[in-house]
Parts: sequence; C-alpha cells; structure tokens
Amino acid sequence: MRVCGLLFHMKKTLVTGASENPARYSNKAIRLLRSLDYEVVALGRREGKILDVEILTGKPQLHDVDTITMYLGAKNQEPYEDYFLSLNPRRIIFNPGAGNPSLERKAHEAGIIVAHECTLVLLRVGAYDH
Repeated sequence: MRVCGLLFHMKKTLVTGASENPARYSNKAIRLLRSLDYEVVALGRREGKILDVEILTGKPQLHDVDTITMYLGAKNQEPYEDYFLSLNPRRIIFNPGAGNPSLERKAHEAGIIVAHECTLVLLRVGAYDH
C-alpha cells in the first residue's frame, strides 16, 4: 500500500485450503487480499498459482505470519494443528464451516486470538485489521 509516496507492507496472511478454482472461497480471499495489497501465503493440497501467489504444499517454513485464515474443515486441520501453532500467528480466523474446538483451545492457550468470522466480509467492511 502506498501512502504519501511511502510503501507500507501489510501484515502477512496464510490462507489455508488454497485452490486454483475461482469458485472456492479460499481463492476469492486470496484475490481480495492481494487486491488490497496484503502479503499472502497460500497453502493447499496441490501446487498452483493464484494471481502472483504460489500455492505451497506440506508444512513450509514461514516467518512473520500475522493471520491464518482457515478454509479447511476440522478433520483436514488435524495434521497441521502443531504446525499452525508453531507459526505463532497473532490470530486465526475460522471461516464458516472451519471451526475446530481442539485447535481453537490450543490457540487460545498460546495467546493467539481466535475469531469466528468470514475473511471476505471483514475485508469488504474494512474490519480485517482490527
């Protein structure tokens, strides 16, 4: 984002369940985040690309993740719970259908903000950074 000629870097968001399918909400979130100049890392089952964002697989080593926005169901989150916590994000957004009491409890205990929100709505109403 440019303000008065200066470049400000938005906080990094990890989008889980990333898919090249434009009908998927994870894809829509990546597109909207990028249109608003957020730095995005995408994690999916298959490698691919959405705009300028490479879809990574596995458990890549990441740093400075502010927000994880969850588009995986609880069952698909299970193998990644410790990985997500190891990234030490400021918050995890559980989008509709992605609630996971186990991960939510662990995140809360680790001091990570847990939000049950829709990332797309937060972005559209200007409340994403709150």
